[in-house]
Amino acid sequence: MRMNSGGVIMKEATIDIEKTASVLKLLGDKTRLTMVKMLDSNDCCVCEFVEVFKASQPAISQHLRKLKDAGIVKETRRGQWIIYSLNKDSDHYSLVENILQYLPNQDYRIKELEEQGLRISCE
Repeated sequence: MRMNSGGVIMKEATIDIEKTASVLKLLGDKTRLTMVKMLDSNDCCVCEFVEVFKASQPAISQHLRKLKDAGIVKETRRGQWIIYSLNKDSDHYSLVENILQYLPNQDYRIKELEEQGLRISCE
């Protein structure tokens, strides 16, 4: 705890500059930022991102690996499939959440997948 110039006690920052810069660098990529915004309201698998971004599975997996390594997303196994979600237990979650609130909703992308019969097409 520390006191600001107005005499108000403030909580110390919980993540350092290096980690914050790393998270911001990861989210500086449009595809990764969109993925994280999608995961803010929906869990998704690789195959869904492949359809949304019209990208190869290895490219999508690489994006997700970077986000997972940074602790921004987590994975859960459902049978033989891996489902990705936002890691709300991450030290970076409040930073990510603050950024996401300024971005447009991406639920229409999931709705388009559902309309095309491609929502969780790997199940």
